[in-house]
Amino acid sequence: MRRSVFLVFLFIIPLLTMCGNAAENKREGERVDKELIERQALLSRLRAKADTAKTYSEKKGMNTNYCILIDFSIHSGKNRFFVWDFKKDTVKYEGLCCHGYGQQSTQKTPVFSNVEGSYCSSLGKYRVGARAYSKWGINVHYKMHGLEKTNNNAFKRWIVLHSHTPMPSKEIYPHHLPLGWSQGCPVINDDLMRKLDALFKGETKPMLLWIYI
Repeated sequence: MRRSVFLVFLFIIPLLTMCGNAAENKREGERVDKELIERQALLSRLRAKADTAKTYSEKKGMNTNYCILIDFSIHSGKNRFFVWDFKKDTVKYEGLCCHGYGQQSTQKTPVFSNVEGSYCSSLGKYRVGARAYSKWGINVHYKMHGLEKTNNNAFKRWIVLHSHTPMPSKEIYPHHLPLGWSQGCPVINDDLMRKLDALFKGETKPMLLWIYI
């Protein structure tokens, strides 16, 4: 009798393990499928924005190799800063990006303003301007010139593109980025800023940066 029970256990335990592995593999497969679907949807949205950005850049005599798209409707713990390659029609670089902490902005929901002293991010299209010294991150920032009524005070508000060393280089979802790292500037991680700095240096025409929701 004991031998029979022992043999049954020898059969059941591997079977339960196999069932558990199969269930885990299924969940992993479903997770991967979901991520692929979300990525495809993201690229589709970015491509639509990039098409508009390219038309705008051509009309304004700006850079037609690359543009920068910042989607502040995306969770702050996910990548929402994208360098779009017009020639290859895809994302070249991407990373996390802070929004301004002013006027009751939260980690989850930014409040937008074009007012001096608001410490808010501003929606709209910008021309990326001159390179200058920054006391933050890799000690480099790029001026930003607002091209619309929603952001035309950007330059005098000292809204610039720069990095901040504590910024993570990978997504931290479901956690949000902390408030307080941006007074309205798009703030990115140091590694991404180094890549952007090299990219800007190699381009002859100013690049479009577009913040939207």
